[in-house]
Amino acid sequence: MLEIEGTRIFYSVAGDGIPIIFIHPPLLTSANFTYQMKELSKNYKVIIFDIRGHGRSEYSKQAITYSLIVDDIRNLLDHLRIEKAFICGYSTGGSIVCEFMLSHSDRALGGIIISGMSEASDVYLRKRISLAKNISNPKSLSILASAIAWGNADKKEIFKQMFSEAIKGDPRNIKQYYDYSLNYNCTNLLGKIYLPILLVYGTKDKSFHHYAQLLHERLPSNKLKFLEKERHQIPTKAANKLNQLISQFLIQEYKRLNY
Repeated sequence: MLEIEGTRIFYSVAGDGIPIIFIHPPLLTSANFTYQMKELSKNYKVIIFDIRGHGRSEYSKQAITYSLIVDDIRNLLDHLRIEKAFICGYSTGGSIVCEFMLSHSDRALGGIIISGMSEASDVYLRKRISLAKNISNPKSLSILASAIAWGNADKKEIFKQMFSEAIKGDPRNIKQYYDYSLNYNCTNLLGKIYLPILLVYGTKDKSFHHYAQLLHERLPSNKLKFLEKERHQIPTKAANKLNQLISQFLIQEYKRLNY
């Protein structure tokens, strides 16, 4: 646990080598990256954490904003004595990658955005986020957690792990995370992000192809990869493919940055 301004934040570190830190979407927790922690830590330093009010991290009196999450990541890197790391975000976590690059580019080696976006502008996505936000309350949290964990899990054991961690969260902070994701938009600032970014999407996640193309067109230095026959939930349901892409990207970019 790392205490930041009176709030204790859960984190875990495994492995040695190039550091990479993972950012989860609302309600879910660092358990979302179980397969990345297990496999990538064989060759890299993998860092996972629970955003304030999620999983094992304590409730935050400060409202959840992307700038607050970014500052927590920076403080965590300071605590671990890591000068720079690759920043990886899944779904709304991808927006936080963008925010980190815009505000703390000096602490990043590059970024990885998985099924992510720079804005939530289409009606379908906004309705889904709004629905989740509206039922992020003590009475409905377990139902929402069950549905989202089930949608992301590839097998029963992972579902149990993701669900048990998700229901530990505080509905107030979870709701704030959903709410902020509805209003966040950094699309017009993407041209200022010059660090290398890997974009990963599933070919069956068609509602997010618009966001993939938007990021691909606006980010000055990026690689866009589509995983065949995969949907949105890539960290768990296409873990082997994702881990291979991440590993290749880390090696290539780290060499480029050091030579």
